[in-house]
Amino acid sequence: VKMSMNPFCEIAVEEAVRLKESKAADEVVAVSIGPKQCGETLRTALAMGCDRAVHVSTDLRTDYMQLQPLATARLFEKVVESEQPDLVLMGKQGIDSDAGQTGPMLAALLGWPQATFAAKVDATGGDGGLVVERETDSGTETVTIPKLPAVVTCDLRLNEPRYATLPNIMKAKKKKVDVMDAADMGVDLTATNEVLEVYEPPPRKEGIIVESVDELVDKLKSEAGVLQ
Repeated sequence: VKMSMNPFCEIAVEEAVRLKESKAADEVVAVSIGPKQCGETLRTALAMGCDRAVHVSTDLRTDYMQLQPLATARLFEKVVESEQPDLVLMGKQGIDSDAGQTGPMLAALLGWPQATFAAKVDATGGDGGLVVERETDSGTETVTIPKLPAVVTCDLRLNEPRYATLPNIMKAKKKKVDVMDAADMGVDLTATNEVLEVYEPPPRKEGIIVESVDELVDKLKSEAGVLQ
Protein backbone atom coordinates (compact mmCIF):
# COMPACT_ATOMS: atom_id res chain seq x y z
CA VAL A 1 0.00 0.00 0.00
CA LYS A 2 1.42 3.37 -1.00
CA MET A 3 1.63 5.73 1.96
CA SER A 4 0.22 9.25 1.61
CA MET A 5 1.16 12.31 3.61
CA ASN A 6 -1.31 13.55 6.21
CA PRO A 7 -3.14 16.44 4.46
CA PHE A 8 -2.48 18.97 7.22
CA CYS A 9 1.21 17.99 7.30
CA GLU A 10 1.33 18.43 3.52
CA ILE A 11 0.09 22.00 4.05
CA ALA A 12 2.85 22.49 6.64
CA VAL A 13 5.47 21.26 4.14
CA GLU A 14 4.13 23.63 1.49
CA GLU A 15 4.25 26.59 3.87
CA ALA A 16 7.82 25.75 4.90
CA VAL A 17 8.91 25.57 1.27
CA ARG A 18 7.20 28.90 0.55
CA LEU A 19 9.04 30.50 3.47
CA LYS A 20 12.31 29.31 1.98
CA GLU A 21 11.34 30.59 -1.47
CA SER A 22 10.59 34.00 0.05
CA LYS A 23 14.05 34.01 1.71
CA ALA A 24 12.48 33.86 5.19
CA ALA A 25 14.11 30.43 5.76
CA ASP A 26 17.46 28.97 4.78
CA GLU A 27 16.73 25.25 4.97
CA VAL A 28 13.67 23.01 5.26
CA VAL A 29 13.97 19.64 7.00
CA ALA A 30 11.06 17.19 6.81
CA VAL A 31 10.52 14.83 9.76
CA SER A 32 8.30 11.75 9.99
CA ILE A 33 7.79 9.13 12.67
CA GLY A 34 6.71 5.63 11.75
CA PRO A 35 7.60 2.43 9.86
CA LYS A 36 9.80 2.11 6.80
CA GLN A 37 6.91 3.17 4.55
CA CYS A 38 7.42 6.70 5.90
CA GLY A 39 10.35 6.88 3.50
CA GLU A 40 7.86 7.28 0.65
CA THR A 41 6.17 10.16 2.45
CA LEU A 42 9.49 11.86 3.12
CA ARG A 43 10.49 11.51 -0.54
CA THR A 44 7.27 13.33 -1.43
CA ALA A 45 8.23 16.14 0.94
CA LEU A 46 11.69 16.29 -0.62
CA ALA A 47 10.14 16.41 -4.09
CA MET A 48 7.97 19.34 -2.94
CA GLY A 49 11.11 21.28 -2.06
CA CYS A 50 12.44 20.20 1.33
CA ASP A 51 16.24 20.06 1.48
CA ARG A 52 16.65 16.91 3.56
CA ALA A 53 14.68 14.63 5.84
CA VAL A 54 14.79 12.78 9.15
CA HIS A 55 12.96 9.47 9.58
CA VAL A 56 12.36 8.41 13.19
CA SER A 57 11.82 4.70 12.69
CA THR A 58 9.35 2.67 14.76
CA ASP A 59 6.97 -0.19 14.06
CA LEU A 60 4.48 1.00 16.68
CA ARG A 61 1.09 1.99 15.34
CA THR A 62 0.90 5.78 15.06
CA ASP A 63 -2.92 6.06 15.04
CA TYR A 64 -3.16 6.53 18.85
CA MET A 65 -3.48 2.81 19.55
CA GLN A 66 0.21 2.47 20.46
CA LEU A 67 2.28 5.61 19.79
CA GLN A 68 0.31 8.45 21.33
CA PRO A 69 0.70 12.27 21.10
CA LEU A 70 2.86 12.76 24.20
CA ALA A 71 5.43 10.18 23.12
CA THR A 72 5.31 11.57 19.58
CA ALA A 73 5.95 15.08 20.90
CA ARG A 74 8.88 13.84 22.97
CA LEU A 75 10.41 12.19 19.90
CA PHE A 76 10.02 15.45 17.98
CA GLU A 77 11.61 17.25 20.93
CA LYS A 78 14.72 15.07 20.55
CA VAL A 79 14.89 15.88 16.83
CA VAL A 80 14.47 19.60 17.55
CA GLU A 81 17.28 19.47 20.11
CA SER A 82 19.50 17.89 17.46
CA GLU A 83 18.52 20.11 14.52
CA GLN A 84 18.09 23.43 16.39
CA PRO A 85 15.46 24.93 14.03
CA ASP A 86 14.03 28.42 14.35
CA LEU A 87 10.52 27.30 13.43
CA VAL A 88 8.59 24.02 13.59
CA LEU A 89 5.62 23.76 11.23
CA MET A 90 3.24 20.84 11.78
CA GLY A 91 -0.18 19.73 10.66
CA LYS A 92 -2.85 20.73 13.17
CA GLN A 93 -3.85 17.06 13.60
CA GLY A 94 -3.51 13.62 12.10
CA ILE A 95 -6.53 12.36 10.19
CA ASP A 96 -6.33 8.93 11.84
CA SER A 97 -6.64 9.88 15.52
CA ASP A 98 -7.72 13.54 15.05
CA ALA A 99 -6.12 14.25 18.44
CA GLY A 100 -4.59 17.64 17.59
CA GLN A 101 -2.29 17.42 20.61
CA THR A 102 1.24 16.84 19.30
CA GLY A 103 1.99 20.44 18.28
CA PRO A 104 0.87 22.07 21.55
CA MET A 105 2.61 19.35 23.57
CA LEU A 106 5.85 19.89 21.64
CA ALA A 107 5.69 23.64 22.26
CA ALA A 108 5.14 23.01 25.97
CA LEU A 109 8.05 20.57 26.20
CA LEU A 110 10.36 23.03 24.42
CA GLY A 111 9.05 26.07 26.29
CA TRP A 112 8.41 27.79 22.94
CA PRO A 113 5.52 30.05 21.95
CA GLN A 114 2.93 28.48 19.70
CA ALA A 115 0.21 29.40 17.22
CA THR A 116 -2.31 26.69 16.38
CA PHE A 117 -4.76 26.27 13.48
CA ALA A 118 -2.83 28.74 11.31
CA ALA A 119 -4.72 30.12 8.29
CA LYS A 120 -2.00 32.63 7.37
CA VAL A 121 1.64 32.98 8.36
CA ASP A 122 3.49 36.25 7.77
CA ALA A 123 7.24 36.33 8.34
CA THR A 124 7.91 39.48 6.32
CA GLY A 125 7.92 41.94 9.20
CA GLY A 126 11.70 41.90 9.43
CA ASP A 127 11.72 41.84 13.25
CA GLY A 128 12.48 38.14 13.57
CA GLY A 129 8.97 37.07 14.57
CA LEU A 130 5.73 35.92 13.00
CA VAL A 131 2.22 37.22 12.58
CA VAL A 132 -0.25 34.34 12.42
CA GLU A 133 -3.92 34.45 11.56
CA ARG A 134 -5.53 31.43 13.19
CA GLU A 135 -8.87 29.70 12.84
CA THR A 136 -11.31 29.81 15.78
CA ASP A 137 -14.87 28.60 16.30
CA SER A 138 -16.15 32.13 15.73
CA GLY A 139 -13.91 33.20 12.83
CA THR A 140 -10.22 34.06 12.89
CA GLU A 141 -7.88 35.93 15.21
CA THR A 142 -4.41 37.35 14.64
CA VAL A 143 -1.61 36.59 17.07
CA THR A 144 1.93 37.91 17.05
CA ILE A 145 4.96 35.84 18.00
CA PRO A 146 7.56 38.56 18.58
CA LYS A 147 10.58 36.31 18.49
CA LEU A 148 11.47 32.83 17.22
CA PRO A 149 11.83 29.89 17.84
CA ALA A 150 8.19 28.83 17.80
CA VAL A 151 5.79 26.02 16.90
CA VAL A 152 2.98 26.60 14.38
CA THR A 153 0.29 24.06 13.50
CA CYS A 154 -1.29 24.44 10.07
CA ASP A 155 -4.97 24.46 9.14
CA LEU A 156 -6.70 23.71 5.87
CA ARG A 157 -6.97 27.28 4.54
CA LEU A 158 -3.30 28.15 4.93
CA ASN A 159 -2.36 27.18 1.37
CA GLU A 160 -2.86 24.69 -1.43
CA PRO A 161 0.06 22.26 -1.63
CA ARG A 162 1.87 21.97 -4.94
CA TYR A 163 2.15 18.80 -6.97
CA ALA A 164 5.65 17.38 -7.15
CA THR A 165 6.97 17.50 -10.72
CA LEU A 166 8.75 14.54 -12.29
CA PRO A 167 12.16 16.31 -12.33
CA ASN A 168 11.80 17.14 -8.64
CA ILE A 169 10.73 13.56 -7.87
CA MET A 170 13.94 12.36 -9.51
CA LYS A 171 16.02 14.93 -7.61
CA ALA A 172 14.39 13.87 -4.34
CA LYS A 173 15.87 10.39 -4.70
CA LYS A 174 19.33 11.88 -4.24
CA LYS A 175 18.51 14.01 -1.21
CA LYS A 176 19.65 12.93 2.24
CA VAL A 177 17.34 11.06 4.62
CA ASP A 178 18.75 10.43 8.10
CA VAL A 179 17.24 7.49 9.99
CA MET A 180 16.94 7.48 13.79
CA ASP A 181 15.63 4.52 15.79
CA ALA A 182 12.89 5.68 18.15
CA ALA A 183 13.84 2.94 20.62
CA ASP A 184 17.33 4.48 21.00
CA MET A 185 16.22 8.08 21.64
CA GLY A 186 15.66 7.82 25.38
CA VAL A 187 11.90 8.36 25.17
CA ASP A 188 9.29 6.25 26.96
CA LEU A 189 7.00 5.17 24.11
CA THR A 190 4.49 3.39 26.35
CA ALA A 191 0.89 4.41 25.67
CA THR A 192 -0.57 6.37 28.58
CA ASN A 193 -4.18 5.78 27.54
CA GLU A 194 -5.82 2.51 26.59
CA VAL A 195 -8.47 2.34 23.89
CA LEU A 196 -11.08 -0.06 25.25
CA GLU A 197 -13.58 -0.01 22.41
CA VAL A 198 -14.23 1.66 19.06
CA TYR A 199 -17.80 1.63 17.81
CA GLU A 200 -20.19 3.48 15.54
CA PRO A 201 -22.84 5.75 17.07
CA PRO A 202 -26.39 4.35 17.00
CA PRO A 203 -28.23 5.03 13.73
CA ARG A 204 -30.63 7.95 13.68
CA LYS A 205 -34.33 7.24 13.53
CA GLU A 206 -35.93 7.64 10.14
CA GLY A 207 -37.38 11.11 9.62
CA ILE A 208 -40.93 11.95 8.61
CA ILE A 209 -42.49 14.50 6.29
CA VAL A 210 -45.18 16.73 7.80
CA GLU A 211 -47.96 18.32 5.83
CA SER A 212 -48.16 21.67 7.61
CA VAL A 213 -46.53 24.00 10.11
CA ASP A 214 -49.26 23.19 12.64
CA GLU A 215 -48.45 19.49 12.40
CA LEU A 216 -44.73 20.24 12.80
CA VAL A 217 -45.34 22.34 15.93
CA ASP A 218 -47.63 19.65 17.36
CA LYS A 219 -45.02 16.93 16.90
CA LEU A 220 -42.25 19.15 18.36
CA LYS A 221 -44.45 19.59 21.44
CA SER A 222 -45.99 16.15 21.89
CA GLU A 223 -43.31 13.80 20.51
CA ALA A 224 -39.94 15.58 20.54
CA GLY A 225 -40.63 17.57 23.69
CA VAL A 226 -38.54 20.51 22.52
CA LEU A 227 -41.38 23.02 22.67
CA GLN A 228 -43.64 23.87 25.58
